[in-house]
Amino acid sequence: MPHKLPPLNALRIFEVAARAGSYSAAARELHLTHGAVSRQIEILEQWLGQPLFIRQGQRMVPTVHAQAFAREISTAFDQISAASERYGRIATRKVVRVNAPATFAMRWLIPRLDDFRHRQPEVDVRVSTAFSNEAGFNGTFDVAIRRTLERGEQFESVPIFSEYQTVIASPAMLEQVPLQGVEDLVEGVFLYTETRPGSWESWLQQAGHASLLPVRTLRFDHFFVTLQAVVDSLGFAIGTFPTLETDRADGRIATPFAAIRAPGNTYHALVPRDADKPLHLRAFLEWLQQQGQTAAAT
Repeated sequence: MPHKLPPLNALRIFEVAARAGSYSAAARELHLTHGAVSRQIEILEQWLGQPLFIRQGQRMVPTVHAQAFAREISTAFDQISAASERYGRIATRKVVRVNAPATFAMRWLIPRLDDFRHRQPEVDVRVSTAFSNEAGFNGTFDVAIRRTLERGEQFESVPIFSEYQTVIASPAMLEQVPLQGVEDLVEGVFLYTETRPGSWESWLQQAGHASLLPVRTLRFDHFFVTLQAVVDSLGFAIGTFPTLETDRADGRIATPFAAIRAPGNTYHALVPRDADKPLHLRAFLEWLQQQGQTAAAT
């Protein structure tokens, strides 16, 4: 059965207009006239049977419905672009697409990519991020990096490293709240991360202070937000290593009870079993595993 698709040119122009927020901005980006953009949007609206833009003052802005539609269209275009690059006859560059948790990508993977670039200068590594509370996988990737998760027979799994957890704080915070022992933590603020439940409880259990309760707390939705709160001296949090080792080495964070460690999760590189595994992808996986072993040994 043939696919029932709207006019693709109109769809392309609509995606740009919705992302840019107006007909005028889309016209500038696409090097078209305002009227040409307007006509293509009208064609798509007729095909869909409902309006996609409404007038606000002098501008035409996308409706909430159109914004949601545009996000899905944008994802589809990304997949088409990736497939075209992957299966086209002429490949200008070798590419490895990596999807990783945001904190892992920002604090551990990206700072090390320059090393891989020097080893494999003909390979581009493109990183997209995922949040810990997202179910499943989004977008196109060659390698997905996840903390300990069961994925059955769909993926081949390559372990990278296992984390441990301990208290982190900014050096400035430790000057404000001197810590002689674990019990002194109650003089500060406990920072919690919703996507990492039980971290404080696990560490306090390991420290022998399971009954210790904070007087003041702050909660954040994702760990990279919690980490920024730590750097800004808002309180104490539970950090994971070796993921945050660069931040500790650079003096952004300190570990006042470094010897007290609670076990953490294990990061794995997941590769679809039915996907092609060219030499440059295997080289990236070997490099990733070697970097993980080096980090775990420090």
